Amino acid sequence: MPQLLGGPYNSTMTSTTYTSRVFPLETMEVPGGTETVLRGGRHLFPLLPQAFAGIRRIGVLGWGPQGRAQARNLRDSLAGTGIRVAVGLRPGSRSAADARAHGFTEDDDTLGDWLTVAADSDLVVLLIADVALAAHHQEIFAALKPGAVIGLSHGFLLGHLRANGGDFPAGHPVIAVCPKGMGDSVRRLYEQGAEVNGAGVNSSFAVHADPDGRAVDLALGWSVALGSPYTFRTTLHSEYLSDIVGERAILLGAVHGIVESLFTRYRLAGDDPVTAYEKSCENVTGPIARTISRAGLRAVRDALDPTGRDVFDRAYSATYPPARDLVAEIYDEVADGTELRSVVLAERRLGARPMSEIGGAPMWSVGAEVRARRAEHTVSVEPFTAGVFVATMTAQIDEFAERGHPWSEIVNESVIEAVDSLLPYMHARDVAHMVDNCSRTARLGARRWGPRFQAAFEQIAYPAAQARADKALLTTFDTHPVHAALAAAAKLRPAVDIAVEPATGGRTAGS
Repeated sequence: MPQLLGGPYNSTMTSTTYTSRVFPLETMEVPGGTETVLRGGRHLFPLLPQAFAGIRRIGVLGWGPQGRAQARNLRDSLAGTGIRVAVGLRPGSRSAADARAHGFTEDDDTLGDWLTVAADSDLVVLLIADVALAAHHQEIFAALKPGAVIGLSHGFLLGHLRANGGDFPAGHPVIAVCPKGMGDSVRRLYEQGAEVNGAGVNSSFAVHADPDGRAVDLALGWSVALGSPYTFRTTLHSEYLSDIVGERAILLGAVHGIVESLFTRYRLAGDDPVTAYEKSCENVTGPIARTISRAGLRAVRDALDPTGRDVFDRAYSATYPPARDLVAEIYDEVADGTELRSVVLAERRLGARPMSEIGGAPMWSVGAEVRARRAEHTVSVEPFTAGVFVATMTAQIDEFAERGHPWSEIVNESVIEAVDSLLPYMHARDVAHMVDNCSRTARLGARRWGPRFQAAFEQIAYPAAQARADKALLTTFDTHPVHAALAAAAKLRPAVDIAVEPATGGRTAGS
């Protein structure tokens, strides 16, 4: 089994220290050292023209969840600066009507053909679907004006280029700003930031190519303009690994496997469907997620009575080993390109056909009834569910730490994005809805790995939970450095929870 946290770890994947000529930076204490971070907020908006020096037009290509959110946030934050934001769409795009409805139009040259927008922009933000980007990036690169900045919010394209012997075009800065939340969260919390300064979704940033030395401040300005309350540095390669692994593990795939397996377990134990749903899905997305968001991982166990702690401990001890093995397997397949190839192959196989949904399983039929009775029915933390979920989250944390990811990236990709962005949406609608309505890359990954987690827990973890808890494993959890890392990150958390809007029927997650 991979080593538990506490031993020597490779922590040199990327330097987290940087300087800015525009923004005031802070040093955040993390286990084993410090990281440089930028605390965001609308009070920094007057500095945006300086950060975007040389940028007169930003082209956002794509109107998926991230494109829809980022184009609007950038436009609103840069209003009055003379920097224009335009949306570029492929010919015949069905998204054009929605873009017009949100104020991007051909009449004022803020909506147009994607290659035309790319050719006319100083910063081109590539937010089209991953597989489309893999197929059409050369056309986009060829359209760029000399020295135009290439902007990404995801490392998928880097993985594709490396897998196929390609590279970004020389002479162009390449930067990434990657919100640690789905597009709906990026927009919704930005809107809440008008009332509570600093409300937003945390972002990582990366500078992949910087031929003229302006990339760091430009990336930071982009993050501030999105409303990010906390911006930390990574590399495009590191972001790609953590993001793709995370959505297949604790952010989507593992959550689906956890709640499906637990629902079955509680039904077999004699619970009616509503009770089983409350003990599984409702618990993870509700009280467990809220506790972690507000007080950290350890607080979930600490709030239980002695009997509950014993149940938690046995579930945690039995779940951690198979969960860690699966996260390690996912990481290896992402790192060697297997997962990327599977996404591209699936897209070729499926083409324009609609993907089958997972929401047909019996448990999802009672979700609406559970949500309808929340006002008069309080659900408490179910200790066994809590042990399974926290163990799986910790397994991802440990795998990322062993692989050398910086602590800000570890806690954002493994904890904060889950409890402050994705799980609140799952609580409002359910896990199956989220998986069935996320980006194609995330959806394919969740559909591939969710059943693997489900099988591992049903066949390995739950039978093993009858044994005594592993005291050494629990001591490692209790003294885990992630608690200090989360406490440091919590100081930058905005003082507001996301207010989830009613479902609109569109895609709700992913890039």
